[in-house]
Amino acid sequence: MITVHHLNNSRSQRVLWLLEELGLPYEIKRYQRDRKTMLAPPALREVHPLGKSPVITDGALTLAESGAIIEYLVDTYDKSHLAPARGTAERLRYTYWLHYAEGSAMPPLLLKLVFDRIEKSPMPFFARPIARAIAGRAKGAFIDPQIALHLDYLESELGQSAWFAGADFSAADIQMSFPLEAAAARAGLNDSRPKLTDFLERIHARPAYKRALERGGEYELLSRC
Repeated sequence: MITVHHLNNSRSQRVLWLLEELGLPYEIKRYQRDRKTMLAPPALREVHPLGKSPVITDGALTLAESGAIIEYLVDTYDKSHLAPARGTAERLRYTYWLHYAEGSAMPPLLLKLVFDRIEKSPMPFFARPIARAIAGRAKGAFIDPQIALHLDYLESELGQSAWFAGADFSAADIQMSFPLEAAAARAGLNDSRPKLTDFLERIHARPAYKRALERGGEYELLSRC
């Protein structure tokens, strides 16, 4: 039996969604973020040394990292054609998006989250204007332009095909869901990029996505989209 070590409001929601698309039985072990720090609890380190989510266990196997988990589950269990055939142009695009999601799309979104929190964090009054100025310059000069660059790129890519790997829905779309939901929640993704907002609407309408939300529980990113 596959067990998903599931942290609320995290990337592990994608793993639940994939398992629902695959129609596989699985168990959920739940972990809650610290409400002050928003960090995962120490108990996750008992599963994986980094103490982060997602992590799955499947028999004797313990596996972390969203992309690696998706590749493992699809390669091992997929009977629904959630990956294009090997050796095709669609398969190359599929592999690209699996890596792009965390390697390129997420870093500027994470930086924005960090610097937004710096601006809002409690601190001595004399330090506040300095911290806010530094955060504002970092966002204005680098972070926000990078996010806009990536969103424009993704909008253009979805203008070429219905889904990221091609004409058919694939696990690459599951992997790409988190950065796009994060962008909609805190980085200005809106109707000015209709292809991306349509993508979010289509994935949110999928029955397997809805079942994963029912099983996974609280998912704050979605409430802000």
